[in-house]
Amino acid sequence: MDISNRTVFIAGATSGIGLELARRFTAAGSTVVVGGRRTDLLEKLAAEGFGTVPIDVTDRDSVDRARDEVLRGHPELDTVVTMSGVMIPEDLRDPAHFEAARQTVETNLLGTIRVIDAFTPHLVGRGAGRIVTVSSGIGFLPFPAMPTYAATKAGVHAYSEALRVQLADTGVGVSELVPPAVALTPEHSRLNPRALPLEAFATEVMDLLRAEPTPDEILVEGVMMHRWAERDGTYTELVAQRAQALGALLGRR
Repeated sequence: MDISNRTVFIAGATSGIGLELARRFTAAGSTVVVGGRRTDLLEKLAAEGFGTVPIDVTDRDSVDRARDEVLRGHPELDTVVTMSGVMIPEDLRDPAHFEAARQTVETNLLGTIRVIDAFTPHLVGRGAGRIVTVSSGIGFLPFPAMPTYAATKAGVHAYSEALRVQLADTGVGVSELVPPAVALTPEHSRLNPRALPLEAFATEVMDLLRAEPTPDEILVEGVMMHRWAERDGTYTELVAQRAQALGALLGRR
């Protein structure tokens, strides 16, 4: 797709991957509105020149207010990115993990659906546009220490597939961004040397988004081992490797 003249709303872009993509879209010539919960970060981004709007994707009223504010200022909106997400370790032996599971489902899966539901009528009414959902390589190759995170991201994948089919005759496309581990800071790089540097990841993503036709799945090279592990026969071995970190992450001996 042409990324140089779009109007983009990114829910969950006050930091990390979302913020980097917001900056890349802006640098390419698009107008970007950043959504997030932290008003202090929104204020800083407004000073940087972004449109900003407060949004809590776990609250339907907040999502609807954000939609109304975005569309009042930008009725030409044509791209929505559902970036919001949380990543919480869980010990499934301890029933107290349920609160983390609930929060993860509310944010990662239901939050994605809330944002899509809020903006789909506008995009369908335009007869053109794109929704970009964000799943994860962990949705295809689970990390045992974060089971509900993996489940929600697998759910986002399945939901994206169904949404693409249901919107096929509307002019609204659906692309699923599937990040691998991405190093947002030098500390992340130290903890996980295999994590892809944020700038390199964002460059690959924007190059893929520029493709014609826009891919249904935005797959950088670093996520291919996750995405195709079952097909390639490496799934069981790779999950076993990931399980080795389980005890350390959950504080078990």
